[in-house]
Amino acid sequence: MSPGSVTERVHFYVAAYGPSDRVSPGGGLPEEGEEIEVLEIPASDALAMVADGRIVDGKTVLLLQWAALAGLL
Repeated sequence: MSPGSVTERVHFYVAAYGPSDRVSPGGGLPEEGEEIEVLEIPASDALAMVADGRIVDGKTVLLLQWAALAGLL
C-alpha cells in the first residue's frame, strides 16, 4: 500500500464469532477460482509474527496493531 500514489480504500470489519458460526473449513466461490483458507492464530502469536517478519502484509499488520491498541487482544 502506498498512500501517496494510489486512491485505494480498504475497509476492515471486526466482529465477535464463535465455533458455531463457522459453517465450512474455508470459503470463496469455486466457480470464480477462489480458494480461501481460514487460519486462526492466537493474538500473541500473530503479534510475534509481525515482529519477526513472518507477517508483512500492510493491511494485516495495521489491523493487528489497531486491535492491540483498542484492547481487543
